[in-house]
Amino acid sequence: MIRLVLFLSILVLTGCDFKERKKSTSENSEFVSTGFATADSLGIPVYNFDDLETLLYTKDDKTYIINFWATWCAPCIKELPYFEKINQQGEANNWKVILVSLDMPSMWKSKLIPFIRNKDLQSEVVILDDPDQNSWIPKVDKNWSGAIPATLIYNRNKRKFYEQTFTYEMLNKELGEFK
Repeated sequence: MIRLVLFLSILVLTGCDFKERKKSTSENSEFVSTGFATADSLGIPVYNFDDLETLLYTKDDKTYIINFWATWCAPCIKELPYFEKINQQGEANNWKVILVSLDMPSMWKSKLIPFIRNKDLQSEVVILDDPDQNSWIPKVDKNWSGAIPATLIYNRNKRKFYEQTFTYEMLNKELGEFK
């Protein structure tokens, strides 16, 4: 209970409130919300946490930048261009950006899909549709309060979690530690 109260307090203070995520995924029956279903014709995969977890532990030669964000989170939107810029440098640097949207199902069609199209996001976007945050948040990082934006950077030799907003310079500097 204390963890939940702390989690909700931090989200309110950071401006990225998770309260909308608690709504049932059945409210939008147009979408299948588990496994590898897709949100629309763009082919955006919709994962429950068990499926998403495989993306958090890939053991190859790449460095992975996993950013947890949502369209309703102003700090998340502010930093997205920096992740896009890093993504453009991915092939040359052997890294991959994956943007994990935490938007609720009722927002996928009305907010998320138009946002991705309007911003022409080139990074891989996936949707995490698992309302049991108390279960999966500590699996991403045991110290994560649940506030977003949050980013996991890892490769086979190093793993680091950031519960913060990035500038391009900060993100680039952190990636330098993973070479």
